[in-house]
Amino acid sequence: MTEVRKKSEFVQFLLDLDVLKFGDFTLKSGRQSPYFFNLGEVASGAGYHVLGAAYAEAIIAQGLECDVLFGPAYKGIPIAVATAVALAERSVEVGVAYNRKEAKSHGEGGMLVGAPVKGRVLLIDDVLTSGKAIREAINLIEQTDAKVVGAVIALDRQELIDSGVTAVTGLAEELAAPVISIANLVDVIAYLQDSGEHQETLSKVIEYQAAYCRL
Repeated sequence: MTEVRKKSEFVQFLLDLDVLKFGDFTLKSGRQSPYFFNLGEVASGAGYHVLGAAYAEAIIAQGLECDVLFGPAYKGIPIAVATAVALAERSVEVGVAYNRKEAKSHGEGGMLVGAPVKGRVLLIDDVLTSGKAIREAINLIEQTDAKVVGAVIALDRQELIDSGVTAVTGLAEELAAPVISIANLVDVIAYLQDSGEHQETLSKVIEYQAAYCRL
């Protein structure tokens, strides 16, 4: 299967599960967007099976090696688990860890849960907008002996931030490590162009891209 076809099928998967929606949406930034992405719509075993496979294949294709997958609370947690299962099916064994939003004062306590956070850690999340959740996770990981070796997200919105680069590029520069996405806004536009569907939406997405994104 070609890379273009893989990306097209992934976008179709996002549409089928209503993860990717078209319309008029107000983002946290206050910006009006013609599309919205919410990976929280994946809520079944079958959906996570497909999602985990997509993340695992992206990790293998990029040659990213790690000891632990780290899923920032909360959406990153099930994605990291699904990805670890998919990697195990491909004979790649990794641990899974995640953080709590608040420290637990009883039981095992602490902010980190799951596999020991040590060695090479790969961050797994849904989409990078402000990057707040993933940076909170990075701060916790930096308090251990582990090293963040990169991050994988489902969709790169390719929107420029105040520094003049995209949020993904900005994070990659901070980490001095790769931040890869399974698909990006260009892939969504290509899907719409090839499918011949949502033509009114297509023009709005292209206008949005021209106004706010890296071309």
